[in-house]
Amino acid sequence: MTQYWLVVGSEKNWHVAFENNNIWGLKPIQQLQALWNMLREGDGLVFYVSKPVHGIVGFGHVATKFTQTKPLWPEEIKNKAVIWPLRFEFDLDYCLPPSLWESKRHTSKDLQNITRMVFQCLPIEEVAAARKTFGLQLPTATQSVTPSELKPSDTQKNMTHDGLKDCLAEIGRIQNYVGDKEYPIESGYLDVVWRRVERSVPTYAFEVQVGGDIYHAIAKLKHAHDLWNSHIFLIGSMSQKAKCEELLAGTFHEVANHLQFIDMRLVGDLLEKKRTYKEMERMLGIIR
Repeated sequence: MTQYWLVVGSEKNWHVAFENNNIWGLKPIQQLQALWNMLREGDGLVFYVSKPVHGIVGFGHVATKFTQTKPLWPEEIKNKAVIWPLRFEFDLDYCLPPSLWESKRHTSKDLQNITRMVFQCLPIEEVAAARKTFGLQLPTATQSVTPSELKPSDTQKNMTHDGLKDCLAEIGRIQNYVGDKEYPIESGYLDVVWRRVERSVPTYAFEVQVGGDIYHAIAKLKHAHDLWNSHIFLIGSMSQKAKCEELLAGTFHEVANHLQFIDMRLVGDLLEKKRTYKEMERMLGIIR
């Protein structure tokens, strides 16, 4: 069953969160750190606006979480210091327009009594009651497609290192990320990263391994995961997968459950599908 978290913030902070592509942050105090450690991708989120609204105005789910090392929020930029480094990005499922927050919000006496904590797990009964207020049901699980079910495009068999990097950066931009090539890291440069906004750290990190030393490629990805909690991906040929798995079982066992190996032939196929989807959005006038 999905776990739901109550996220409490002021009107101003919620406006900032939405304007910065749906990012929230927590202070690194012991109790909040422990809760943030328990947060998982796909967990449900319940948006609560504090005074003067005092109520739930929307719902979402966790897209990814990361630690921030650069100021992002106005108060952080003003003080030139990171105040809320425990970040997570979220996707919106439903949210009232701000003009209706006070008049249409969901609230209850029990709910107001537990919102003194700015972040906490919310009982499923409270979530169901809140969603019912807005005519929503609890979401049901959907069947996902695994990478092994995808068939690589024959046109991608001879892609170059630079060509793959260009594809990955473009895919990131299509998905509304800042797609960078040759992103600096202490141990050199990451081939491609995707960042949520210009001042944020990499949410996704990619190393393209057409040839050369796979050991150092994985080492850079591990460093990105350790530094920023980035999602890490190694792009290579299927002949390299066994070596990758060997290293993950030994030297890099700490990131064995985090690093995803992707057949390089799938990258171009994915880009083609993303371009088609984006073009359809343009035709329909649905541009995010």
